[in-house]
Amino acid sequence: MIDTHSHLYDVQFDGDRDAVVAHAVECGVGRMLLPNIDLDSIQPMLDVCNRYPSRCFPMLGLHPTSIDVDFESKLETIASYLDNTKIVAIGETGVDMYWDKTYLGQQLEAFRVHIGWAKKYGLPLSIHCRKSYNEIISILKKEQDGTLSGVFHCFPGNVRQAKEATGLGFMLGIGGVVTYKNAEMATVVREIDLEYILTETDAPYLPPVPFRGKRNESAYICNILQKIAELKSMSFQEVAEATNLNAERIFSKIVNV
Repeated sequence: MIDTHSHLYDVQFDGDRDAVVAHAVECGVGRMLLPNIDLDSIQPMLDVCNRYPSRCFPMLGLHPTSIDVDFESKLETIASYLDNTKIVAIGETGVDMYWDKTYLGQQLEAFRVHIGWAKKYGLPLSIHCRKSYNEIISILKKEQDGTLSGVFHCFPGNVRQAKEATGLGFMLGIGGVVTYKNAEMATVVREIDLEYILTETDAPYLPPVPFRGKRNESAYICNILQKIAELKSMSFQEVAEATNLNAERIFSKIVNV
């Protein structure tokens, strides 16, 4: 199984990272994709990926909540790492209008820069979309030239929006929220074809039931898959195999490592 979005380099794992990775592998989660957040997280992320080269794979990007007046120089620094052949995706990028709209213009501009990187290097996008679906989909419609692919991390929308996003060639990242009571994501999972679904944890955040209130970790992909299987009236194995193939198709650089 594959966790397509895990912040395993986060300080919350500093005391037991080896055990967390071992637990994931023991539970059948053999590969984890790590999205970057800001300049300070690049080296810790790369260090984790170098420590577990067949398990952990790095993405590169500037999280929208890390964007400020100095975003252009930050992007220049991040761009200097893009020739690293281990990079499997561009992200975490996108737009966040939940926390602060002060730098919305800069967020939109930075998102376009990330899209340019994805096209230049032939890499998928890992998109953060919080209270910003319309803004992001508007940009993607203009930028999609048949080469863009990627995933809406922790997909936040409804069925109509899910169909619109998948129609543009993007996948839906489904995490622990799907296990929450009355989660709209559950309706999306029921209605959208399995070929558009990826599994993710966003560890250490958003743990699934029954771990809410605790630190999330990649091993809990099993709980997410079980819920998807339940919603789809399919077996756990069927869903695991299908979502694995989806991840390998989108994040092709993780294959045969």
